Amino acid sequence: MTRRVLLVEDDARVRRVLRLALQDEGYHVTEAEDGEQGLVELGAHQPDVVLLDLMLPGADGFSVCRSIRRDSDVPVIMVTARTDSHDVVAGLEAGADDYVTKPLVAKELSARIRALLRRAEAAPNVHTDHVTLGELEIRIGEGVVLRDGQPISLTRTEFRLLAELALADGNVCSREHLLERVWGYGYFGDSRIVDVHIRRLRTKVERNPAAPVHVVTARGLGYRLAG
Repeated sequence: MTRRVLLVEDDARVRRVLRLALQDEGYHVTEAEDGEQGLVELGAHQPDVVLLDLMLPGADGFSVCRSIRRDSDVPVIMVTARTDSHDVVAGLEAGADDYVTKPLVAKELSARIRALLRRAEAAPNVHTDHVTLGELEIRIGEGVVLRDGQPISLTRTEFRLLAELALADGNVCSREHLLERVWGYGYFGDSRIVDVHIRRLRTKVERNPAAPVHVVTARGLGYRLAG
């Protein structure tokens, strides 16, 4: 099945180069030159992944990503010309699953897209049907998380992160382990992606995200799930 990519990029030259490169890799590409058009195309075409430039005219990539996250859990890869920590973290906190920096290497970008789609669509390798931690219930096989019996809306990446922690049975998962298991084998990312997604996850599953009791930090080691 041909995977669909929505490319939101204001530079026509960059759009053309990326479209041709992604088409050569077998993707069907829909283009948008600004954020507003990107949101329209998202609703019309239901892409499998969104490639979203950070610096757009009008509504920038941060606000577009937040708009996407209000209605969709489609994987989003943020594209930025900057490696500044603030911009990267802000993009991830806006809801992006991953980020890449310009200039883009087509083969690497395609590999990142494939890894993200694999992890987003594959069911976790479960050895238990569900995990209960106080008021929190994680039904891994169903892809459902409940708190006090009420469903919690997680993105696919957030759910995979929580499921991976749950499957560790209380043991600590290092950032490197989580990068490999959640974002894909051989993923060349940095630990900020894990840390930001952990913060986002806590805002959804913890009663008090500032004092988490379920998604716990093991200082210097990583994270674990606790009851």
